Amino acid sequence: MNLHSIIISSTLLCPKVRIQCLRLLPRSPLPSPCPRTTLQNLQTSKRAKRYNRRLLCFEQKEEGLQSTEELQPVSSSEKKGTVAGAMAFIIGTSIGSGILAIPEKASPAGFFPSSISIIICWGFLLVEALVLVEISVVLWRRKKKKKKGEEGETGMEVISVRTMAQETLGDFGGTLATVTYVFLGYTSMVAYISKSGEILLQSFNLPSPLSGFLFTLFFSLLISVGRTRAVDQVNQWLTACMIGLLLGIEVLAVQFGGWSAMDGGGDWRKVPTTIPVIIFALVYHDVIPVLCAYLEGDLPRLRVSVLLGSIIPLLALLVWDEIALGLLAQADQLIDPVELLLSVKWSGISYMVEWFSLLAVGTSMLGTLLSFSAFFKEQLSNIFSDLSTREALKEPPKFCLMKNWWEMHKLGLTALAIAVGPSLLVSTTNPDSFSAATDIAVSKQNQVPAVL
Repeated sequence: MNLHSIIISSTLLCPKVRIQCLRLLPRSPLPSPCPRTTLQNLQTSKRAKRYNRRLLCFEQKEEGLQSTEELQPVSSSEKKGTVAGAMAFIIGTSIGSGILAIPEKASPAGFFPSSISIIICWGFLLVEALVLVEISVVLWRRKKKKKKGEEGETGMEVISVRTMAQETLGDFGGTLATVTYVFLGYTSMVAYISKSGEILLQSFNLPSPLSGFLFTLFFSLLISVGRTRAVDQVNQWLTACMIGLLLGIEVLAVQFGGWSAMDGGGDWRKVPTTIPVIIFALVYHDVIPVLCAYLEGDLPRLRVSVLLGSIIPLLALLVWDEIALGLLAQADQLIDPVELLLSVKWSGISYMVEWFSLLAVGTSMLGTLLSFSAFFKEQLSNIFSDLSTREALKEPPKFCLMKNWWEMHKLGLTALAIAVGPSLLVSTTNPDSFSAATDIAVSKQNQVPAVL
């Protein structure tokens, strides 16, 4: 045992000995740091440097994202809508109750010419819809960038037809598109309200004005009170039921002789008269701004939704056109194929046709009412741009909840009232306005997409 170990042992036995031993020990330089401590310090320093580098990269990336925000897709964590929901809106808006009567209009041209015209019109409308999607997405992201953190009353920022036309065609184009769109929206709403009143009158023996009012009130309350998810779910269920009934009608029509008496002939000179009716049956462009907000400006998903959502009405129309024209060929007379089916003794098909027509009117009205009210909401928001109280009302106090609720929702409710009120007034005072409104809508339906 050396002297150093003896001294250390002594210090452990007695404090006094420890003091004496410290005096005897020679002074030595400061002890070198522990290797473990040095390693920990190095690791901490490296972590700090990595954190600083990541922070710097994040700041640079954030600056780059701010400059290219309009071109970047929305991250998956921010995606709220679904492709299925967007497809349901397109299908429901496209397929109306008038689809069953299209073969009567297309019968003079024949199956083959009318089918070719249907496909050409579908392709034309698809290109227009994709162009509207591109414009709407760019303007939506630009508007979202300016209003970060601010949400509308429905949680969606919708770019209206007026804004798209102004940005692409100038003030004159915006005014022209606005007048055409408003006129078309009101005529479509009058047609839907009148048709729903007629169907409910036959089914439940309710007065047509009262039936149309209650039918419209249901969808108005769904839009104003229900959230986006509720509207989406209801529309998906209605669209699924509508497609199921349409398939059932087509299967029954095949059993009663449809499809079997078809020939390949036709009169191409009669094709131009069928084009407006076909466009009216396949158009869905008024719902594009709503879909852009619903899918949060996600351009790839919007393209997929438009493509797949428009193919289903196309296939349904082609199949029904062939089946119905086969029925007409068997009848040897120009008659509505729906009336021909209703002449069958089995009464179940009449209920299927009535409920399909009601669901088709309902889904079409829901899509039109969503886009029409969103259009008026944007115009009111531009007029009353000083509504700065919405930021303070995001967390309403415990008292005066009704007043705060009204302050937050009055813009959307006012826009909905403007969209519904005049249409209800016209359809109530003139219950037989369906045919006139439909004819006007058919003649004007393709003007807004063509202008844009």
